[in-house]
Amino acid sequence: MRRTLLVTGLFLVVAACSNGGDGEPGIDVIDVSGPLDASALDFMRISVDEAAVNDQVMAILQINSRAVLDAAALEALEETVDSPPLPVAIWVGPAPAVANGGAARLVWESEQRAMSPGSQLGLFDPTIAGGEPVGFGHPLTAEESGLDLQPSIRQYLQDLDGVIFQTADGPVTVETLKPFEGGVTLREVTFRQPGLATRFWRLAATPEAAFFFLVVGLTIASFEFFAIGPGVAAGVAAVSLLLAGWGIVTLPIKWWALALGVLGWALLTAAYQKGGVLVLTIVGAVMLQVAGSFYVDGSGQIDPRWYLVLPSVLAALFFFLLAMPTVQRARFSTRTIGRDGLIGERGIAVGGFDPDGIVEVKGARWRATAHREAGLTAGSEILVSGVDGMFLEVEPATDPAKTDS
Repeated sequence: MRRTLLVTGLFLVVAACSNGGDGEPGIDVIDVSGPLDASALDFMRISVDEAAVNDQVMAILQINSRAVLDAAALEALEETVDSPPLPVAIWVGPAPAVANGGAARLVWESEQRAMSPGSQLGLFDPTIAGGEPVGFGHPLTAEESGLDLQPSIRQYLQDLDGVIFQTADGPVTVETLKPFEGGVTLREVTFRQPGLATRFWRLAATPEAAFFFLVVGLTIASFEFFAIGPGVAAGVAAVSLLLAGWGIVTLPIKWWALALGVLGWALLTAAYQKGGVLVLTIVGAVMLQVAGSFYVDGSGQIDPRWYLVLPSVLAALFFFLLAMPTVQRARFSTRTIGRDGLIGERGIAVGGFDPDGIVEVKGARWRATAHREAGLTAGSEILVSGVDGMFLEVEPATDPAKTDS
């Protein structure tokens, strides 16, 4: 009985603590940084509605965004901000924050808005990144914008005490401060950020990150193919390509740049397959860099930065020039057998040749190449006739022409 009462008492204490202390209404700060795709805009709109359902005093949208990526979601958020269910304000910060395109329009048209000194408002046009610009105009600094300058969100909230807001239910006077023994203090502030699932997809919401996932996914796919057999690398490639796909459907991609990037990867793969052709490697790397530098039609708002694309290209070169040869040598050789010593040895073709394939010689598997007319299939007996770079040159162990004669 005592144990039951003790457990019940502990449960009630935990429940009371989880209800937020004194249970008084507080303030929600909805913080979403980075390009505003549909998931981010929907999160901001839903969070405003949830703040009203939870009887919060007000909600503040904290913005730091170079571009808006979805017109329909922006329109839905603007409708909520224009006729909100509770007082809503917008703060661009912390410095050096920026609000471009649709984010700038959202700030400008809001009833109550402020900026941190050192932040920037603009470019206003285009509203959605990738749209046809009419004229960028001049981005406004916080001082040039004429908006209320607030260095921190805490200071802004203190100054909003007693301000009248227009809501869907009529004018509301907000009380951001509450009295306590000996003075007044700010009400409890809760920062709301997107959940893990939303943040996972938003990893590919910038041009450089989307291109990085594309390059990593394709490169590791090549790595896993030449290493023979799926494993952890195959899973990493799949996740990377999934995020790259999300970036492709979310960002205003330049399709010629996407095609150029895939071609650059194909040239690097071909160079490796042929044992390391320097010209193909250089051309492939240059194609990747050019593709990444022009990957997104950012309209001056979210353009890729070449110096942030360069690490992706260097990572691809590292895999093709160092990692893949090292792993392949480790997986397709033994301590006692070298490639040159295999000339004249017989073995078995593990799969078909077109014209390259895998052979097994003396218990070890090797990458091999043969003439297309050799007709090698899985199980065919082969003879090692030479070595070409990282490939064994093989031919059928029995010459069909000689057998017929």
